Order: sequence, then structure tokens, then C-alpha cells
Amino acid sequence: MKLSASRLADHLSGSLADLYLIAGDEPLLVDEAADQIRRRARDDGFDERERHVAAAGFDWDGLLASGANMSLFASRRLIELRLPTGKPGQKGGRLLAELAANKPDDTCIMIFTPKLGRDQMTAKWVKAVEKHGVLVQVWPVSASELPRWIDDRMRRRGLNPVGDAVAILADRVQGNLLAAEQEIEKLRLALGEADIDAEAVARSVADSARFDVFALADSALLGDASRALRILDGLRSEGVEGTLIVWALAREARTLAAILTAVDNGTSLERAMAAQRVWSNRTTMTARAVRRVRSKTRAGEVLALAAQCDAAVKGQLYGVDPWERLTALVVALCHPERPWPDVA
Repeated sequence: MKLSASRLADHLSGSLADLYLIAGDEPLLVDEAADQIRRRARDDGFDERERHVAAAGFDWDGLLASGANMSLFASRRLIELRLPTGKPGQKGGRLLAELAANKPDDTCIMIFTPKLGRDQMTAKWVKAVEKHGVLVQVWPVSASELPRWIDDRMRRRGLNPVGDAVAILADRVQGNLLAAEQEIEKLRLALGEADIDAEAVARSVADSARFDVFALADSALLGDASRALRILDGLRSEGVEGTLIVWALAREARTLAAILTAVDNGTSLERAMAAQRVWSNRTTMTARAVRRVRSKTRAGEVLALAAQCDAAVKGQLYGVDPWERLTALVVALCHPERPWPDVA
């Protein structure tokens, strides 16, 4: 079966399938689709949950054995597998196709991938999942659809947008659905179920500099340089302190360096991210960044650039424009393969 994320709730009102493949590039909508399946699985008695990330060197045989082995406590299990590239490789594809055709008893499997291209949709393992399970396609919200999406979200939270409230919020979040969701929740908490006009939205988003800094870090992790640099320019024009920006970017650089060091020492990517307390809704973007940076040496160079940015924003580097260095740091996180200014 193949269905869009908008039809998932109707599907789950019936019986829960044994296998789901959730494909899409919008983290908020992917997580919401997964949460619907998790809730239904809990209602059906799936008390155990296993999580795996299929990075380089992933133990596919171990995954197959995990699915085949009975739980120690004989409870029903939900197994989640993230494919950061959407390409499991020859061995992984073969085993996923086998797993789809011969699903273990008392087990529900969720597979996560980015948006699948035309060639990926014709892969044997994807066809096997579509034949024996459910392929959930998560489509992005276009710029033209965003105002209606925001209006619907606000009304579902008991908010009644009036005037230009939706238009202002849509312009502010620049297509970031997670940012829109958080702004809507902030309005609900501050104002309760009420009419929300343009002035109320403007007041609320005016105090969002800290969140915008997190949005900058997320865009850098995803490798979206154009959006990250646009956010950085907006933060500069709003007078946001450079120290706050360095803190957010340096934190991600430290996390990447720690993960890559652990992976270099033989730790799996999943365990390395867990050790760094990477939240489940950030594992995909973090895994993408790990693949781009690739080595602990390069991660160390990014960290050194972050330290240079910290010194620059504090006025400790004579003749260095801190915003130029911050721009270089953003580019380094998005495109670590490219050269950037010396950090010695």
C-alpha cells in the first residue's frame, strides 16, 4: 500500500500494519507521522522499542537476527530503522526485501528515509515494502500552501487568526514548519484560545531571536547553506549578539566532533549519537552532517574555526570582521569539503 501522510490517520483507524516505510524531507511531518504509528502500536501492546541507524558499517545481519529473535520478555516490539541516505546498499536492500516478505511475529517495523527519488522508488526493497507493508510519503508544504497550513494548525489549537496574522507568521518562518509549529504553540500558551491578530503575531515573533539561532544551527546541520546564510543575515540585522550565534554553532560542531571520534574508535553511529544525547527528532539531520564532515580531523578544524569566531565576536582578533567569520563557520558546517579561511 502507498499513501500520503495526510491519509495515515484514516489508515490507522483500521488495523495496524506490520511494516511502514516513511519517506520525506520535512522533519516535523515525518516525526508526526511516526508518532501516530507509535501511539497506535502502544495501544496494540507493542511495549518494546528498538532503534537503529544504518550508517556506514551497519550490521545488517544483526538487524535481521534482532527481528527474528524472540523478545526476552515475549512482548510485542516496535523496531525503527533510519536510512539517512535512503540507500541501504546491495546487502541492506536484499535483507530489507527479505524482512518485508518474512516479517517476524509480534513485531512492527518502521523504516525512515529522506524523500525517495524515481530510481529509489523502483528499488526491489522499496517495492517489497510497498507490496507487503505501507509506504507513507511525506510531501513538503510549498510556499503557496504554507498560509493554509498555518491557518489550519492555528484553528486546531483553538486559535482564531484574523486579518494578516497568518500572512505575517508565514513570512516570518520562511518555510520552516517546525518554527511555525513552535510559534503557534507559543501563541496558544500566551493567549489561550482566542482571536489572534497581526499585532499579536508580530509581538510574539519579535521575541524569537533565540529560536532563530536554533533554526540557523538546524539549517547548517542539514547542509542548507542558502537558508542558513539568510537566517544569519536576519539575525545580524536584528542586532542579535554574535556570542549567542557562536554558542549554537559551536555546540553542533562539538557534538559532530565527539560523534566522529567515537565512530572512528569503533562505536556505531547510533550509539555515538545517543551518548551525545541527540534527540530522536534530530538524528536524521545530525547523521547527514556526520556524513558530510566525514572525519574527526575535519570536525576538529570546524571546531577551531568556531573558536576563532568566538574570539572575533569578543573583539580579541584585531582587524577581523566577526560576521565574516560567522559566515565562514556556517559555510564550513554546510560544505566541509570546501576551503575556508585559515584557523591557525
